[in-house]
Amino acid sequence: MRWPWPRDQSENDDGEKKSFFSWSNSLKVVDWSQYTEARTVVPSVILTITTLTWIRVYKSYLRRIPSVDHIKPEFYRRRGLFGKVTSVGDADNFRLFHTPGGRLAGWGWLPWKTVPSKREDLTAKTIHIRIAGVDAPELAHFGRPAQPYSQEALEWLTQYISNRRVRAYIYRRDQYNRVVAMVCIRKWFITKDVGMEMLKRGLATVYEAKSGSEFGKFEKEYRQAEEKAKRNKVGMWSQPSLWARLKGEKASELESPRDYKTRMTASAVPSGSKNKAGEDARKQGRSSVAQTKRT
Repeated sequence: MRWPWPRDQSENDDGEKKSFFSWSNSLKVVDWSQYTEARTVVPSVILTITTLTWIRVYKSYLRRIPSVDHIKPEFYRRRGLFGKVTSVGDADNFRLFHTPGGRLAGWGWLPWKTVPSKREDLTAKTIHIRIAGVDAPELAHFGRPAQPYSQEALEWLTQYISNRRVRAYIYRRDQYNRVVAMVCIRKWFITKDVGMEMLKRGLATVYEAKSGSEFGKFEKEYRQAEEKAKRNKVGMWSQPSLWARLKGEKASELESPRDYKTRMTASAVPSGSKNKAGEDARKQGRSSVAQTKRT
């Protein structure tokens, strides 16, 4: 086999010179056998496989995802997003700037791979993450009062993950256009589950909504962490000290974030709607009584 390209002439076993076309000349003739030779096929196959593999790796692991709208459905429950936390909203959600590949891919030291520091430069370039499996006390919103320990939970989460690199194992997209994910951070070479740490410190409860709950494989561990925090009376589960009780301070009855939201939603229903609902119920009752009498 002539490799990689033939010369214009060669000698056979009898010493006779044998001429043949060079590569450039052979393109001018209708002779397709040259395209099936190993010297042509092998490099072409290697180049094609290498190119397709690189495209696949780039799209799956190195392509930056600027927002939730760019996450492909097949990524959920199969991929993790590595990035830098740019801001913390409530005590159970934050904004993530996706930096695929981390420092190995050049983020943080290559000039064209830096995380913007200005808020206006981050517009439409971050992913809104909702920490899965936990529900933190509610801050004051829309005229509603803040829950106890809501500010403490926010301050702890901000100090714990703000401007830090985290990995979010994404589960699904929720109704508020956020990505529900289990969030992990590395502290002193040890990986920590952020939601679990909040439960241990009594700064959140296990998420108790009737639909949309996401725990991955860790629901049992989350509930055990909450029960332990209750027994140890830490965070929102804490009670007044003996001296405080002697001074007359009473133990407050805890209202979970889920109960708080339900109460706030009920109190926000206009009185006219309540009266209408009551009138409809009374009409329904009278109709049922009349139907009973006729039967």
